[in-house]
Amino acid sequence: MVSAPGLDHWGDICVVTLYFVSVLAVGLWSLCRPNRGSVKSYFLAGRNMKWWPVGASLFSSNIGSEHFVGLAGTGAAAGIAMVLYEWSSMFLVIVLAWLFLPVYASAGVYTLPEFMAKRCGGNRLRVYLSCLSLVLYIVTKLAVSIYAGGLFIKLALGWDMYISIAGLLLVTGLYTVLGGLAAVIYTDTFQTVIMTVGAVVLSIISFNKIGGYQQLEHRYMMATPHSITNMSSSCGKPRDDAFHLFRDPVTSDNPWPGLLIQSSLGCMWYWCCDQVIVQRSLAAKNLSHAKAGSILAGYLKLTPLFFMVFPGMISRALYPDVIACVDPAKCQEYCENAIGCSNVAYPKLVLELMPVGLRGLLMAVMLSAIMSSLTSIFNSSATLFTMDLWRRLRKHASERELLIVGRFFVLLMCGVAILWIPMVRSSQGGQLFNYIQAVQGYLGTPIGALFLVAILWKRMNERGAFFGLLTGHACGIARMTIDFVYPAPGCGEADRRPEILSAVHYTYYGSLSLIITTLAIVIFSYTSPRQDEDELYGVTWWTRVDCVSKISRDLQLREVERSQEPPPLEAVGPEVEQGRCQRWFNTACGIPTAHAINKETPEITIVQRRNFLIESPNIQNILNVNAAIGLAFMAFLIGYFR
Repeated sequence: MVSAPGLDHWGDICVVTLYFVSVLAVGLWSLCRPNRGSVKSYFLAGRNMKWWPVGASLFSSNIGSEHFVGLAGTGAAAGIAMVLYEWSSMFLVIVLAWLFLPVYASAGVYTLPEFMAKRCGGNRLRVYLSCLSLVLYIVTKLAVSIYAGGLFIKLALGWDMYISIAGLLLVTGLYTVLGGLAAVIYTDTFQTVIMTVGAVVLSIISFNKIGGYQQLEHRYMMATPHSITNMSSSCGKPRDDAFHLFRDPVTSDNPWPGLLIQSSLGCMWYWCCDQVIVQRSLAAKNLSHAKAGSILAGYLKLTPLFFMVFPGMISRALYPDVIACVDPAKCQEYCENAIGCSNVAYPKLVLELMPVGLRGLLMAVMLSAIMSSLTSIFNSSATLFTMDLWRRLRKHASERELLIVGRFFVLLMCGVAILWIPMVRSSQGGQLFNYIQAVQGYLGTPIGALFLVAILWKRMNERGAFFGLLTGHACGIARMTIDFVYPAPGCGEADRRPEILSAVHYTYYGSLSLIITTLAIVIFSYTSPRQDEDELYGVTWWTRVDCVSKISRDLQLREVERSQEPPPLEAVGPEVEQGRCQRWFNTACGIPTAHAINKETPEITIVQRRNFLIESPNIQNILNVNAAIGLAFMAFLIGYFR
């Protein structure tokens, strides 16, 4: 591998060390909050988060090392088109807060599979969604975060990947296990600040180095490696439409109709129906704070073009022989990857351009991206496993038991992540990134269609939801299998793949998947009776608790809630004498004492659901105006770079 300036100066090392100390300090500080020894506190941060940590956590949970490495690499290889996935997030987080979240809060759930069980009845759909989510987290999110983070650490420090990743997992797992979602959100907020500051600094230095935006346009279009033997070939040359979002709908690499639909409706599952994202919004103090947090996250998601994609393109313009290499032997020499080196665009820019101290800051940025992604995955996976799967096996599990199980599952996820490293390391960088996009697109898109129909169409039932989702996933798995069997041809090679691959772009296939899933849900729903109106109370947009004027039903349900409340702690039994070590362990981990062992998990009452959904009219108007401004700004950017 071609050597680059490493992170060997004491100033850089001090910055990185200070970063680790600060993250641990923030995480440990969050342990001092009261009432953290409860399920609601550990998995939903006590539902007491203000708007700014919610928004920061939404952003940092999404922005991982794969963005700094993968998105910058995509910009270096093919231009700015993929940034539409980032900008469409402004629309999607607003849809989450204004449309989906009121229904989730009205249902009083901890997890998204739990919501679907309340909406449709039965448990097979809940178990299916929980298991699918866990598999996706392990196979995709952990994989890409570990690969991209390990790549950067290896370039910067020359450390063994196993040691580097194991150290990161140790730190992230520590405060995730001890602090739960609150610790994750607070550290995510701190890491968002670090990421934003570091990315802004690198962007300014990069544009200054290349001479501004106009020079970037000129030099990027000239960034062709010298090792090209056939200059008449398009291999290694930048795309003519590199600085445009809307590309030819038939012949381009990202046809604009498919890209526009897939980046918005196709990604609805991720922003509106995925546990990692929704869990942060459910942790807000109320709906107004959740909406404000979504607006903040939406504005932050408009920045990747300037802080990730453009720096990746600048890296290609400055180092075309390395970043744009097409000769497999040269690519292997430059980055140990024969299929291309675009994924090293951002790390190389950091190591080549940043001065001492700032280089350490950017290393901290990458560590922030890795750690924020990992902690989010760990906590949300523990929530899914504990609340959806473990409670199904142990229906009367106490809070103490659930908290212990959740913490041990985080440790299990850390172990799985370490075991996954050899698999990631053996994968080629470009193939891995395409693999992640394929799995999430083919398996995630039908989930978005399912949840959208669930909250808007009362006639949908459990049979329609289950078999409709299976139909969508069958189509996705079929296409994904063909994708793996017939990989894309290399540059200059003839495309001999089946027409379902060569003629139908994956974004168009994702749009078809949305339509097929929706139609299947409708058809299968009509093959079985509709649900009773009583079963839909609180679980659709039309029957949520803040819009139904059936006071008698509310009073009846409140009486049921009171009758199901567990007895006071003193009525449960005498407190068991505990040793000093056990008392210290319970205090450090926030686990209830043994005398509360029979205290079952508290449900979120109707009163609490109503309180969450209540909004001040003035605050509501302000949030609506800000959401409209954010959408208008997003539309302006899309129109400007069309």
